[in-house]
Amino acid sequence: MTVQLKEAPSLPTHNTIVDFIEGIFQRRGSDAYLGESVTMAEHMLQAAWCAEQDGGTPEMIAAALLHDLGHFTSEIPEDRLMKGTDNFHQEAGARFLERFFPDEVVEPIRQHVAAKRYLCAVDPDYFGKLSDASVYTLELQGGPMSADEVAAFERNPHLDSCIRVRLWDDQGKDPDMPHPGFKRYRPLLESLIVAR
Repeated sequence: MTVQLKEAPSLPTHNTIVDFIEGIFQRRGSDAYLGESVTMAEHMLQAAWCAEQDGGTPEMIAAALLHDLGHFTSEIPEDRLMKGTDNFHQEAGARFLERFFPDEVVEPIRQHVAAKRYLCAVDPDYFGKLSDASVYTLELQGGPMSADEVAAFERNPHLDSCIRVRLWDDQGKDPDMPHPGFKRYRPLLESLIVAR
């Protein structure tokens, strides 16, 4: 009896990365988003739409669209956050995307959790704007930054983009918000791909 081995899925290339990402949106986009009232795809598409409506650069719009992709690229079980453990999805997503996109896209993705912690430390009104799920995950992610962490974060050359992507992330949780589909953003993503 001959046993046929399953072929391992091929890793995306610079020519196929946008198709690969769209496939994730199609296959996994309807997944629940950590207790929020929108799906994962709705959340990321709404964040991108908020960035677009707010005059974000193409890099910021791409970062808003892809900021939670790490929930799908990580090997950590997806329910880990809801079981009281941080899944470091921001780092998983950034590591995956940095082969294909410039720092202006990747760094706000890498820092969108840190930006939440930063804003909780420096803006007394920000915490009250967080969804219940974001309040829950804040503690798992380290809580508000210390003064030393704030000072270090403020040295990030992409500070403004990191904060703006975080704010669009917070806005993209409205079940009634209309937003375009993924196909709207394909040309934008394709225009930002870089060889590394």
